[in-house]
Amino acid sequence: MTALAEEPAVRRTSRKALLELRQLAVEYGSGARGVRAVDGVDLEIREGEVVGLAGESGCGKTTVANAVLQILRPPARIVGGSVLYQGEDLVGKKPEELRRFRWRNVSMVFQSAMNALNPVMRVGDQFVDAMRAHERIDRRRALARAGELLELVGIDRRRVRAYPHELSGGMRQRVIIAMALSLNPDLVILDEPTTALDVVVQREILQQVEALRRDFGFAVLFITHDLSLLLEFADRIAIMYAGELVETAPAERLGTNPRHPYTQRLLQSFPPLSGPLERLSGIPGSPPDLSDPPSGCRFHPRCPHCGPERPELYGRQTTERPVLREVEPGHRVACHLVEEEEEVA
Repeated sequence: MTALAEEPAVRRTSRKALLELRQLAVEYGSGARGVRAVDGVDLEIREGEVVGLAGESGCGKTTVANAVLQILRPPARIVGGSVLYQGEDLVGKKPEELRRFRWRNVSMVFQSAMNALNPVMRVGDQFVDAMRAHERIDRRRALARAGELLELVGIDRRRVRAYPHELSGGMRQRVIIAMALSLNPDLVILDEPTTALDVVVQREILQQVEALRRDFGFAVLFITHDLSLLLEFADRIAIMYAGELVETAPAERLGTNPRHPYTQRLLQSFPPLSGPLERLSGIPGSPPDLSDPPSGCRFHPRCPHCGPERPELYGRQTTERPVLREVEPGHRVACHLVEEEEEVA
């Protein structure tokens, strides 16, 4: 087990940019019928850090993850921007180059991961297949490594001989996380990793992921609609709405001083972890149809601060698309209201 942790321990000493998304744009379909699910996303993940990506269902979070791994299925396609891994653009790479990149450099725990295992193969055989697809390793060594990885996520190594139906939902989720770590990746993408699990198992799995991250030094892109989880787990958080990033900030700052109205409403949708009880308030309305998004700020039809009583601001909100601007070091917001407040201050 020590051999598994030796190499990543070196990576923890550096905090260089590992993954950079620059003006990433992804469309489903083409021409007049195309739907731009991701529109101009800029996001950076540094070595060893946890970056959270939050937003309502359908805002484009999973599409971002699939674009990073270059596993978008037709009719989805990248139509703009770049995906830089250690400075090298992955967009346009040949299939064989991408095959070597996946799992070895960046791995992913998919949504409904506990149902992703092959039901007619033993758990150990699935580890063996994944490892042998990327490196020369005999079956005995691969099974031994699989046993070590299972123990790292709190499962008896003898479970390598089990079939998926013999494991609980939480155990299957841990198996998938262990498989994602099998090639010592630099970045692990967790796409809704605790969906359909009870809160106790959620907590156990996230604590194990955090412990593994400290031991191995990999970075994490944690995708979820549950902002309260990210406030505990992430170093930085990016908020996504209708295909765009609307706010990015260190987790602590976002939890105490959210600036975008959408972020504020998201936080008000979850019960506080401490302090007095508060009445929860949802976000009125529904996310926009991305085949015909609103002009200007895409959140303006649902924004409580968007009204004709302030005609100049209202005109900008309904016609001019806001861009991410830094309001404090490391804290960026795309909102005309915040921009106006900063100018007044």
